[in-house]
Amino acid sequence: MKLPVYLGLLHKSEGTLAESFRQVSAGHGHEPDVHFLCQALAAQCDEHQKALQPIIERYGEVDDDDEPERLHAGGLQNTRSGPVGLLRDLQDLYLLASLVDITWTMIRQAAQGLKDKELLDVVTDCDGQTSTQLKWLQTRMKQAAPQALIVAR
Repeated sequence: MKLPVYLGLLHKSEGTLAESFRQVSAGHGHEPDVHFLCQALAAQCDEHQKALQPIIERYGEVDDDDEPERLHAGGLQNTRSGPVGLLRDLQDLYLLASLVDITWTMIRQAAQGLKDKELLDVVTDCDGQTSTQLKWLQTRMKQAAPQALIVAR
């Protein structure tokens, strides 16, 4: 069974996403909505990791498999400055959140195959919040794009 590989990927990716949300919050503190929402979204990711703990205890967690470099994404090490920097940082968050989202989808498929109600409940709660994170990021990028791409010099 390879479910522990994807549980490890999800656990690590949620942590990476939380750290990256905090990095963007700190780096773009002059944008109040970005600052506070990124802090709230980071806390959601922390809660997702906690919700996974009983599942990981049951099925296990594998940190590396035969292709670990293809299964993990790095987080934001620092933030960029200015309007284009904000747009790029939000785009990086979107990519990380997309990885988390599709990984929840794969785990949902496994949970359905295993008929594991507890895992399905965790997936339903957490994946719904990840979808909302993606929607906010997309909306915020749409809002920032005209300023960053047309007005800013």
